[in-house]
Formats: sequence, structure tokens, C-alpha cells
Amino acid sequence: MSNPAFTQLVDAHYVSLYRFALSLARREADACDLVQQTFYIWATKGDALREQTKAKSWLFTTLYREFLRGRRRDARATSIEDLPPGEQDIAAEEVDRVAKMDAATVVGALQAVDEVFRAPLTLFYLEDLSYLEIAEALDVPIGTVMSRLSRGKAQLRAALRREEEAAKNKVVSFTGATGRKQA
Repeated sequence: MSNPAFTQLVDAHYVSLYRFALSLARREADACDLVQQTFYIWATKGDALREQTKAKSWLFTTLYREFLRGRRRDARATSIEDLPPGEQDIAAEEVDRVAKMDAATVVGALQAVDEVFRAPLTLFYLEDLSYLEIAEALDVPIGTVMSRLSRGKAQLRAALRREEEAAKNKVVSFTGATGRKQA
């Protein structure tokens, strides 16, 4: 791949790949490493891709596989069966309450979701990928994507509920000398 074409590819996909990597790795340094490794693999093997229109899907798939390879190496894989029974069937939240939440709260709650569910949630809601594109990127059947999205949303709702309860219990005290405006 020519240098200008590679630069254009990096410019077009770096931000979305970094966001996805950060949602997986939860640490900036690890996210940067994943993105760098993904582009390194593209630089060495990207010419083998027959359809250049599928570069985005290839990059996300490669990044996810590199993340999983690192997780297996560290032996910290999360099992779907480890989902707590209390988080399996949570009722839908009110739309207006969710609309009042800021992005930082939602992203923070997303970090509390198990990685196996966080990846499809991030790809679907933050990267606007279709079920089929997510299935290809994660190398799982579409039914698995739909199941993981459903369970991930349940975990996200529970995490948002905990964040909201923590915010309600937070009291900020204001102590003034006289309680009046000073001249």
C-alpha cells in the first residue's frame, strides 16, 4: 500500500478504532497499543484484502482479534456463563431519564459491562455497525450478536442505575462564613 493511501486509511479510521479499543481495553495505553498493532498488521498484510471497501470491517475484526489474543495470553477471559442471575432480566428504563444522562456517565457505565457484551454494544451504538458487520468483526453468528446486545443492554441498564443511585446519594456541602455576599 502506498504511503498516501495508508495515511488516508489511518486518518479515516483512527478515531473510531481508538474508541473501540478504549472500550475494550479500558486503559488509554492499551488502547493505543491495540490501534497501533492493528495498523501495523494492515501495513504488513492489508494488501491481501481483495475488496478495499471492506477495510473498515477488516480493521475492526483485526483489532478485536488482537485484543482477544492479548486476553488469552493474560488468561483473563470472561465467560458468558458468569453473568450474575440478577442482571439477566432487567425491565426497560424510562426514555426521559436516559436522555438526561451525560456522555461521560454512559461511557463510565459502559466500562462496567463485561467485555464480551461491551464489544457488540460499542460497535452497535458508538460505531453504528449493523448486526452483520458486528458478526463479521467479532467472528460470531448474528444470533450471538443479538443475544450479546440484549444481555449487554441489561448490564448497561444496571450499571446506569447504580451510577444514578450513587449520584443521588452524593451530597455536596457548601460552607460559607456568614452565608451573605461579601462586599
